Amino acid sequence: MDALEIARWQFGITTVYHFMMVPLTIGLGLLVAVIQTLWYRTGKPEYLRMTKFWGKLFLINFIMGVATGIVQEFQFGMAWSEYSRFVGDVFGAPLAMEALLAFFVESTFLGLWIFGWKQLKPGVHLACLWVAVIGSVFSAYFIIVANSWMQHPVGVEMVNGRPVMTDAWAVFTNNTALVAVPHTLFGALAVAGAFLLGIAWYHLWRRRHDGIDTVGADGKVIPGEAAGILGRDRNDHTVWIRSLRIGAVVAMISFAGTAVTGDLQGKLMFEQQPMKMAAAEAACHDGTGFSVLSVGNVGSKNCDDIVAVIEVPGILSFLAKGDFTTEVKGVNSLLGEYEAKYGTTLPDNPIYGDRAGHQIQYVPVMEVTYWGFRMMIGFGGVAALAALLALWATRKGTVPASRGLMRLAVFGILAPFGANAAGWIFTEMGRQPFVVAPNPDASGVDQVFMFTAAAVSPGVSAGEILTSLVVLTSIYAVLLVVEVKLLVKYIRGGVASAMPELAHAPKDTPKDGTPPDGTPGKPDGDDVLAFAY
Repeated sequence: MDALEIARWQFGITTVYHFMMVPLTIGLGLLVAVIQTLWYRTGKPEYLRMTKFWGKLFLINFIMGVATGIVQEFQFGMAWSEYSRFVGDVFGAPLAMEALLAFFVESTFLGLWIFGWKQLKPGVHLACLWVAVIGSVFSAYFIIVANSWMQHPVGVEMVNGRPVMTDAWAVFTNNTALVAVPHTLFGALAVAGAFLLGIAWYHLWRRRHDGIDTVGADGKVIPGEAAGILGRDRNDHTVWIRSLRIGAVVAMISFAGTAVTGDLQGKLMFEQQPMKMAAAEAACHDGTGFSVLSVGNVGSKNCDDIVAVIEVPGILSFLAKGDFTTEVKGVNSLLGEYEAKYGTTLPDNPIYGDRAGHQIQYVPVMEVTYWGFRMMIGFGGVAALAALLALWATRKGTVPASRGLMRLAVFGILAPFGANAAGWIFTEMGRQPFVVAPNPDASGVDQVFMFTAAAVSPGVSAGEILTSLVVLTSIYAVLLVVEVKLLVKYIRGGVASAMPELAHAPKDTPKDGTPPDGTPGKPDGDDVLAFAY
């Protein structure tokens, strides 16, 4: 057993799991805030129902994200203490601001939103949600600032072998972060859009399957009502068709946003981490062609084993430089440059343990970078295409009666999740063998980099890390079951599962939960704890 490899697996498993919560929290929070704003401005009951239903799912995901995210910071000190010592002076500022400012604001105002349905004025209550959502965006920004410094270190000078921050503005305005933040936010909105689309499709299908909604001779929907079933009325139909179409539009816009920001991010990567992008394209030799399909021996570390089966000339140049003729350096050319700059073997230093003197493998695992890059784009494109088809399929007010299409729509929720996960895995594994990648810019600080082999805690054994890996993975598996069961429970329950006031409202209160005078305000029959629990 190797402590470094096990520690990498541990951090990878827990981080990818945690990141499954993050984009849904950010994206769904933004959409819920917009929907509640529509309710506040119009007073339409369907927007109140949408706010309560999607808000309930948002809260379930939020609390699971908090529970799984706490582990990440503990790992820095327990399994990656040498890394923490190296980056501590730089990371202290953004991580402290994330925890003490952004997350504090986010959690405080989210609490006010949860328990403030009856206690706060509608405008103040809405403002609390917006502040919480904006706090989550700033939280993501500070985390990405820290991660982007690992990708492209700036604003520091080396003092006694450690980087010391000398220019906070350079760190917080790192061009890598300024591109990664909108890319991440668009990715989050893509997840939220698919989430709305898939769940709303399921409920519209159920209404047709149960005979509540029918289709007229002209093919247009005729919304109905289910007597005696709470929430299954005409407003319920409006909730789902509007949610579906909002989700579809958001999914398509988000894909366009991720494509534009992803292109900018790729161009920066070609400059800042050329080996990562060469490996992503399986570009072993200098050239201009983009590999649509390459094959090679799985696990081989010899780039010459890879053969481009389908290649499009000029596209690689466009991705890297914005034109179709500039040659881009391949893995073989870059390998010599990396070895000349950073050495061919790990230094003979106790910090590297048994790995001292071993040859440095500058080429990342190309199966991961190559297919991760394509999975990121492919899953995102599939989700956008599905959203376009969904808009067309629901143009007459409901979904087709096909059970198979319903299942595809529900499983389609996973596509943007896959795109987000693949993108992060590509970004992090493509940086290897560096945990802090060197800055190749002329303005970059020389020798600000750290090999991953030097980052792991020297006093922690492989057995200890393996034990924590098994325990954490088991706990996260249990949390996954809990989250899925909670989400499925409230999704199947529909609007009524998030609005107990539909069952307990006074006789003079409409079933949509608004006051008798019809103005947007406090639902009269709602207990303060009902929405939260």
